[in-house]
Amino acid sequence: MRTEEIVAKALEKTGDDRYLLSNLVFSRVKQLSAGAKPLVDMDLRQNKLSDIAMREIAEGKVSIERIDERNI
Repeated sequence: MRTEEIVAKALEKTGDDRYLLSNLVFSRVKQLSAGAKPLVDMDLRQNKLSDIAMREIAEGKVSIERIDERNI
């Protein structure tokens, strides 16, 4: 999937709220950098954490309700 498509899907998941999307990505990147396992099949060594977070949001695996859970 192309980057533009991933971002468009992620925006749909946040109700086209770019501010909310950026906060979700930031929060998820913090979790990933602290050792959380990716919820999508992407290698941490070959992909940027922000790309992984965006993909997780686009696929509906991370949402505002789940971001507060520490065990994602």
